[in-house]
Amino acid sequence: MQLVRFQYGTAVRYGILENGAVFALEGDLFGEFRRGERLASLNEIRLLAPVKPSKIIALGKNYAAHAAEMKSDVPSTPLTFLKPPSAVINPGDEIVYPEMSQEVDYEGEMAIVIGQRAKHVPVEQSRRYILGYTCANDVTARDLQRQDAQWTRAKGFDTFCPLGPWIVTDLDPSALAIQTRLNGQVRQKGNTSDLIFKTDYLVSFISHVMTLEPGDVILTGTPSGVGPMLPGDEVEVEIEGIGVLKNRVVSTRPA
Repeated sequence: MQLVRFQYGTAVRYGILENGAVFALEGDLFGEFRRGERLASLNEIRLLAPVKPSKIIALGKNYAAHAAEMKSDVPSTPLTFLKPPSAVINPGDEIVYPEMSQEVDYEGEMAIVIGQRAKHVPVEQSRRYILGYTCANDVTARDLQRQDAQWTRAKGFDTFCPLGPWIVTDLDPSALAIQTRLNGQVRQKGNTSDLIFKTDYLVSFISHVMTLEPGDVILTGTPSGVGPMLPGDEVEVEIEGIGVLKNRVVSTRPA
């Protein structure tokens, strides 16, 4: 099932996408719901980020090849950090190149969307707390990441967390191809089978640190091949079984 959050006219609502048609979602996205009436075709709506998380928990160096390209050891426990909810943007929205940075990188990732409140969850029960999966771009000001002792500034600028295009439920996340393209050229190519810490373990581990609320998002880490984006570039994150998240980079600097 593909779950969408969208704007249709002046209304913002959740829906179910089937064969290019958007149907009303009747009930609670994080509880019981069913498919309602047909509302529009996909090209008649504006897709929004599929959830509005209270927090975004991201994983650093969760692919061995990425840790190697960062000249870093593989972490022995999940390396977590937070991105603010204000970083989230919609599919098709613009990533704004901040004036503080001279080196902004793409990082294509699979994201977990939490479906119900999770605290101290055993690994074997993690899947019941997951609503589904979507695409994400963990945009990073790489020069500021090297400069700062921690990553809040480098990872936290407004527009630094594109999400979408929708949530896919009932998906096995264990072996999905993931690809990032810059201006149509493949820059990252990996598979979620190479995750060091797998999705179920991540939900359990994080839930023992902080309570996860419905709609919270976990970014599972990026494969190797990260690199810089420039104003005018278009970046696409594609994950097998989910879809394509596309955003363009713009500059705040004077022309």
